[in-house]
Amino acid sequence: MPLQLRSTISSAGQLKLELVDVETPSPGPDEVVIRVEGTPINPSDLGLLLGPADMTKAKLSGTPEAPVVTAPIAPALLPMAAARFDQPMPVGNEGAGVVVEAGSGELARSLLGRTVAVLGREMYSQFRVVKADQCLLLHEGTTPAEGASCFVNPLTALGFVETMRLEGHSALVHTAAASNLGQMLVKICLADGVELVNIVRTPEQVALLKSIGAKHVIDSSQPSFMPELTATLTKTRATLAFDAVGGGRLGSDILTCMEAAASANEPGFNRYGSSVHKQLYIYGGLDTSPTELRRAYGMAWGIGGWLLTPFLPRIGPEATERLRRRVADEVKTTFASHYVREISLREALSLEHIAVYNRRATGEKYLINPNRDVA
Repeated sequence: MPLQLRSTISSAGQLKLELVDVETPSPGPDEVVIRVEGTPINPSDLGLLLGPADMTKAKLSGTPEAPVVTAPIAPALLPMAAARFDQPMPVGNEGAGVVVEAGSGELARSLLGRTVAVLGREMYSQFRVVKADQCLLLHEGTTPAEGASCFVNPLTALGFVETMRLEGHSALVHTAAASNLGQMLVKICLADGVELVNIVRTPEQVALLKSIGAKHVIDSSQPSFMPELTATLTKTRATLAFDAVGGGRLGSDILTCMEAAASANEPGFNRYGSSVHKQLYIYGGLDTSPTELRRAYGMAWGIGGWLLTPFLPRIGPEATERLRRRVADEVKTTFASHYVREISLREALSLEHIAVYNRRATGEKYLINPNRDVA
């Protein structure tokens, strides 16, 4: 029987990861069955997969065929998981594979035997039944591995540029910019003529982004970070930032530099600061410490969260489909994803692999192939 990876947090304060046998239902008229052959481990997946568990204390039990991983959760962190207590939850936001069975509907039948990508949840499964209209048909010659990350990172990167246009900004700032998503955003902005200020954390990441054409790359670990960022913002007039870091004072520092840049471009005294609106959106939590705000940026500013799922309904189905088709067309170029390792469902429960992919480090992205090494 097909396998599915599930994550359970008990009310007693323990995380449990296991593989369970699940029956694949027959598809309805407008549904298809996908044999999943590629599904990435994104930071958004790790939130559900591992929750607030202390994975440095994880233990492996079970058998090689049916491994089980358990890890404790600190009492202070347990309340944040209360809504999911004792519920085995399937994991995996997106993936790709081959349609092996289809319902009687015209669209469903047209996908039989084709390689498709889907934002379907529960993708850490060997087979997945989804609505045919959820599927993104990939071009001939595109493999499931190449199409596995068609949604979360590509649509988020495109969504940043769409948000910029919707809200009347003209340039962007992005943090943790050497990530897969960050590299996609560099390519989008180069193609679309959008000024992009990239903030990274190491000289190696500066070199990486420069090698793919990024014009403005600033290393936040350097003493010159704030003056260099201010000078770049003065030149680009970027007033919209997307922050993947979340914790600490980086977001506040960006707003401070935006204010200094706005004042340089519009000199003159104003007791309430510049009239230029500066917007920071936090879309990630690479730093889990509290977000620090040191208000040195006048009164014309805003901070909020940004998430792909509510953004797509905001722009509507026609605009969403336009973005989806662009991803399919450029999946091997602009939206190419790179993985350090492809693993099976069983290997995803290896403590050695968990230690790597849970670091969420740039350049260490994993791909699960649920049908790899199937007995």
